[in-house]
Amino acid sequence: MSAFLPAYHQAVDFRPEQFNPVLLAGDSQMRVLLVCFEPEQFIPLHQPGIALALLVLEGEGRLIAGDREEGLRPGAVAFISAGEARGIQADTRMVVLQVVSPPPVEADHAEVVRRLREGTWR
Repeated sequence: MSAFLPAYHQAVDFRPEQFNPVLLAGDSQMRVLLVCFEPEQFIPLHQPGIALALLVLEGEGRLIAGDREEGLRPGAVAFISAGEARGIQADTRMVVLQVVSPPPVEADHAEVVRRLREGTWR
């Protein structure tokens, strides 16, 4: 499936209850997502079997990758290998472009779902 958006702003969609991953494109090998965060929203620390590349388009926050925690600002780029722990929390409204490969399966998200219910990001 090919996809083209003249501007990512057309796909931005914030949700008050939790972060919102907006699928921009994908196939059996990878997915391209626009992830929209309100302040204090997060993707909890988890350790899926998928690789992640991200680019911060707007806003500020924090990223845990492996044993490091780094601040995020527009233009920040990160790559996290499959099996390495990762988590993101927004300090301000934040929009992040994420590319994951291979596409996640339900088991990859089990820890995310559990930690979202608990309300803990670390």
